[in-house]
Amino acid sequence: MAEKLLKMEGISKAFPGVQALSNVLFDLNKGEVHALLGENGAGKSTLMKILTGIYQRDSGTIIYQGNEIEIADTKEAQQLGISIIHQELNLARDLTVAQNIFIGREPKSGFRLFLNEKELNLMTQELFDRLNIRLNPGELVEDLSVAKQQMVEIAKALSFESKILIMDEPTAALTDSEIDSLFTIIRNLRSDGVGIIYISHRMEELKRIADRATVMRDGTYIGTVNMREITIDQIISMMVGRQIYQNQRPEIKNRRIEKVLEVKSLNRGSTIKDVSFDLHQGEILGFAGLMGAGRTEVARAIFGADPLESGDIYIRGKKVRVKEPLDAVNNGIGYLSEDRKQFGLMLEMDIKANIAIASMNGFVQTGWLNKLNINKQASKMVDALKIKTPSIHQLVKNLSGGNQQKVVIGKWLTRDSDILIFDEPTRGIDIGAKDEIYKLLNELAAQGKSIIMISSELPEILRMSHRVIVMCEGRITGELINDEKISQELIMTLATKRIG
Repeated sequence: MAEKLLKMEGISKAFPGVQALSNVLFDLNKGEVHALLGENGAGKSTLMKILTGIYQRDSGTIIYQGNEIEIADTKEAQQLGISIIHQELNLARDLTVAQNIFIGREPKSGFRLFLNEKELNLMTQELFDRLNIRLNPGELVEDLSVAKQQMVEIAKALSFESKILIMDEPTAALTDSEIDSLFTIIRNLRSDGVGIIYISHRMEELKRIADRATVMRDGTYIGTVNMREITIDQIISMMVGRQIYQNQRPEIKNRRIEKVLEVKSLNRGSTIKDVSFDLHQGEILGFAGLMGAGRTEVARAIFGADPLESGDIYIRGKKVRVKEPLDAVNNGIGYLSEDRKQFGLMLEMDIKANIAIASMNGFVQTGWLNKLNINKQASKMVDALKIKTPSIHQLVKNLSGGNQQKVVIGKWLTRDSDILIFDEPTRGIDIGAKDEIYKLLNELAAQGKSIIMISSELPEILRMSHRVIVMCEGRITGELINDEKISQELIMTLATKRIG
């Protein structure tokens, strides 16, 4: 029988006006990967913040290694051997790998006045050898890929002799090969008896790595299941408690319908090489390819965020000059960046301000900003897009990822953009919110909006696109009509096909 490492029982937590957790159960065995699942807002983060000492529970018990414990703060959690690796990595980019791992615990020499870099690097190398991680302890973190930075975070957590490691969306920014490397490390940790709590929205990878899964919904415990004995559809049903929307792409009635966008021979260094394609009214055009293929670079160039070396852009047959994002916006193009928090939203401002910002001139009357009209438009978008919020005055930073994405969409719909570029529209959002985004994209296409959708998730590309453009190393390597003959294997073949 598996040795019980952790048991959280009857955990409840309330904030002003919100019951975040209600009588939640969770347990973890030694040497187990236990997935914690639920939509955004289900209570997963709150539960983990209680376990890591960020929040204090209102009621319930935490039994760790057979003893009931209180976790006063994060430092105490670390001392107990409970560590968390957040989705947004928390490293000092201008320090070395070794300095990041042992920050605040560095070996000293010379009457403990000076940092002993040699000893620090030796300690780090010993840790890497134990974890089978291949990194240079003296390399600057800013020079590492996201995957390698994540390895540094894992090593840092385990340098505290962690017995419980919490991983929050660890594969969100990783390639397939990097995910394989991460899973190798996770399996090694499991063999060493470390208990891993694994939070992810990617159902397919959970079947590969998780032993059990606990599902939460609306702050309550739904159930714990053995991953070998349950299907993905059953897990999703537990998570959302409702039927998932089964979309049917809106039919484009006339394949010769007007071209709303045409790009010819776009070039920009090694990232965009002779890219040409067109987009029709009411069409969802998928862009597939591996990380670094140039898809985002093409989107940013069309939107005027990055300068082109050569190439032409036509909108409804008319050649246009797009030198900056304002030119694109004035020509009816809206861009939803893959990094919505940095490039799409003003997190410290409220919903109404974010929805109005791209159309602010339209809300000015006789030299004054018409706040009543802004409020009406924001309320209209909240209702139309089903944004879950107490009011239009809610700060955007307090919304879930899916609702933040809807605010960005609302901003461009308020601007009445005809061409919408969605870059990784469902990255980092849960299965229920994904479902709502898919439905919304189809509704927009049915209304005559034209959509470019960049996605690294091939099932998403196949589910949503009328046509698929595939890129590799800055070039288009294929264009496919989405029908029964198209497959993930065919897309991957084109995504790895080098030209020239």
